[in-house]
Amino acid sequence: MTDQPFALFVAGPTASGKSALALGLAQRFGGVVINTDSMQVYAGLELITAQPSAEDQAAVPHRLYGERDPGQAASAAWWRGRALEEMDAARAAGKLPILCGGTGMYFRILAEGLAEVPPIPQEARDEARGLLAEEGPAALHARLATVDPATAARLRPSDSQRLARAYEVWLGTGKGLSAWQAESSGEPAPWRFAALRLDPPRDALRDAIAQRWAAMIGGGAVAEVEALRARGLDPALPAMRAHGVPELSAMLDGAIDLAEAGRRACLVTGQYTKRQATWFRHQTLVPGVDAARQTHTIHARVRDLKQFSESQRREIFAFVCSRVDAAGERA
Repeated sequence: MTDQPFALFVAGPTASGKSALALGLAQRFGGVVINTDSMQVYAGLELITAQPSAEDQAAVPHRLYGERDPGQAASAAWWRGRALEEMDAARAAGKLPILCGGTGMYFRILAEGLAEVPPIPQEARDEARGLLAEEGPAALHARLATVDPATAARLRPSDSQRLARAYEVWLGTGKGLSAWQAESSGEPAPWRFAALRLDPPRDALRDAIAQRWAAMIGGGAVAEVEALRARGLDPALPAMRAHGVPELSAMLDGAIDLAEAGRRACLVTGQYTKRQATWFRHQTLVPGVDAARQTHTIHARVRDLKQFSESQRREIFAFVCSRVDAAGERA
């Protein structure tokens, strides 16, 4: 017996249909959808980050979408704290928290806890960002690989924000970020979880990404990026690196046309979904529990629950019901 409450993960790569599935489940089970995507937290990027529509957000409660100003980087610690607040609020309202997104690290830190790295001196932060500005992310990645190869191996050479963070941690503490994370896992969330993981075929994702891009452009994504650029924000900020923003920025600068911007954005997004899918396939979303019992994998892109056959819907609902019922029995 335990008094820990229960929550549901809906995870998978970009354009796999997580939002549609989470919406249907929230309607079916009386849930609150809580954003678990590192880019959808930013305001002003509703189209370019494919946040749920106003109609969907009116149909069931949605939380942590468009909450953060793009001029302020949203840290993992900030997201975890806000997610736990919204989960507690959902519980108090008698609703099921449904955490929906494609940022695998967010699911992990929520369930397992966040590594507690000591405060980093400002001098180390300034040095890391100075090197990033002077030498570029690829050179900083090479520097990191010499002093903290474990962390460097996990980061792409173009991921400037995380590279600067990893390098400042090494400068400020004399120990790599991976080592800190291995030594200190923090406190796990006082919740029990089950997970629905979407794993659609690559060709289905490619088609969905192309369709999403066309819808974004038709809906006004260019104007959205224009407004973002008008603020003169640091291009290293996460919001300025959201898929589609650099490509449309290059178009607005006259370097490429709209067709080329679309080709590049869809290519980058497709590459990202491949990394996401690989990560989810090799991770246990519910730590310490047999994945076969706690994670139901859906090998299809979800547009709406109605696209499933009646037997498939029964299977999905039976899985969620079994987890909710089990949570109630143990409460």
